[in-house]
Amino acid sequence: MKKKCIAVATLSIGLLINNAVAEKNSASPDDTLTWQTVANNADIVPGDSAGRPFNSYNPPSVNSGGFVVFRGRSRGPEPPASGIFARDMSRKRGSDLYPIATRGMTVPSPNNTGADFNEFPSFARLGLHNQIVATRGNSNPVWQYETPDGESRIGTSGIYIAPDGMNLETAITQLGLVPGFAQFMVPGVATPTRFDQFPGAPSPTDEGYVLTKGNYTLNENRQTGVFFQNLFSGNQAVELIANTATKIPNVPENANGLTFGSTAPPSASKNKVVFVGYDNEESPSYGGIYLADIQPQPPLKTLIGIGNSVPGVTNARFTRFGEGLTFNGHHVAFWGTWGTETRTLRLHCPTEGNRDRREYCRNDDPNTNRDTDERWQEKEIPVNQGIFVHDTQTGNTLLIAHTGEKYNDFLYWNYSGRPPGTGEGDTDAEDSEPPRWRSATFIAVSNNHGGAAYAMAFKARSGEINEETRVYENFIDGVYFKRGPGKFPIATIVDTTMPGDRLDAETPSSTFINSLGLERDGFRGNYLAITASMEDISSDEDESTWAGIYVTDIPEAFGRH
Repeated sequence: MKKKCIAVATLSIGLLINNAVAEKNSASPDDTLTWQTVANNADIVPGDSAGRPFNSYNPPSVNSGGFVVFRGRSRGPEPPASGIFARDMSRKRGSDLYPIATRGMTVPSPNNTGADFNEFPSFARLGLHNQIVATRGNSNPVWQYETPDGESRIGTSGIYIAPDGMNLETAITQLGLVPGFAQFMVPGVATPTRFDQFPGAPSPTDEGYVLTKGNYTLNENRQTGVFFQNLFSGNQAVELIANTATKIPNVPENANGLTFGSTAPPSASKNKVVFVGYDNEESPSYGGIYLADIQPQPPLKTLIGIGNSVPGVTNARFTRFGEGLTFNGHHVAFWGTWGTETRTLRLHCPTEGNRDRREYCRNDDPNTNRDTDERWQEKEIPVNQGIFVHDTQTGNTLLIAHTGEKYNDFLYWNYSGRPPGTGEGDTDAEDSEPPRWRSATFIAVSNNHGGAAYAMAFKARSGEINEETRVYENFIDGVYFKRGPGKFPIATIVDTTMPGDRLDAETPSSTFINSLGLERDGFRGNYLAITASMEDISSDEDESTWAGIYVTDIPEAFGRH
């Protein structure tokens, strides 16, 4: 078998792969799981007048009944077809794929300009048991109004909800300072203020709440916080959970009064919300993972803090947590790191995806090496990393997996942002920040899987960084399963040693899986939903040849032996 190195960019999966496919024929697939295809590259994007097929996907979300929602897009010519799509994959109510929101669709009211959506910059999320879908959407300005200085237009981003899994409504917008829309103002601040942006993916609950991170500007200072709206309350005013004026609960007496410098996008379930907050996002000294009831300015309970002892590791204390918490209302699963030891990883500029962003990385990013034809940055990644689960009722935290003998990394990197001077809403940008490398971890915790106290899936990498090239070579990425309590082993669900038909019978011949995506709402009940792309190892082309969204019903006996 020939060996080759490929670079794959699957939409917002959060990884840049330099993957050698050597020795993949030696894999023997696990046949205990049966996979269904939600959508793949043979499917035409619903509603696309040009009849283009899907080409790339965000990792999907799934509820406990097997209802799947995802963001997907086609190839060009520009603009590609893209949107938020859903399909019921349950055994009793299997349905056709259909669109919830698409590029070119008119933005729901309030919208007096007739503006259309032009992008959906994050993955879509679901309630635990019902079909409430939440997504971000970008557009041209949705509202035109008169000001003392003349005509003004505003509203290019918002949070949108489909309470029935089909019909889209506006939840939160940037119109807080427009007369008649006071319900959208930033709460908890003395000066009337509107939201600037809603980074990350909003989190809906079965009880009708939608939670989001919100950025705003106050006295020319950039602020941030965690906010919610009760979709069924009648007045639908935005309410505050915590912001940059909120005191960090778990600080020593000599730091009393210290407030959050950053908050991460929240995860919510069963009238409760969890989020990560720090005093300083770039170099945190204080902060942690917090739990609160979904109510205005609730007390915050510290679940795990920076400086707390790392369970299962002698003489170690947490130094940082991953932003992507997964929460089922009882258990929180998260990534954490400890110690100061690091390794150098070289990240090469993307070769696929948004053209303006690729060119920015190659030519304008001040951190990129421009002395060679290859453009790259180097990052120091922590050697000591772990995947943990915390029981919010007992307060116990367990170490599930850690770097060392079996796993080398849980961090994945994605180059995202909006290059200066490019169009509003037409990239995967977070607010108007210039592009940069962002890291993420991928974990999903289920609820009530076969009577287990917890069951979880996580993504991990095995392999070594080449000391000269500083990239991973001959590595394996996989999605793994662990149930508990009890000394049950970690089981492999799927990994990049497996042929493409392990997931999808429609894959072209000679294909092997080369990337996998999992998000925090990707495992509910017995249903696990992922995205995957495949590479044809008989081809000389250095790119994926097939991709799709896949779901499996994990048997209750899986992972017990």
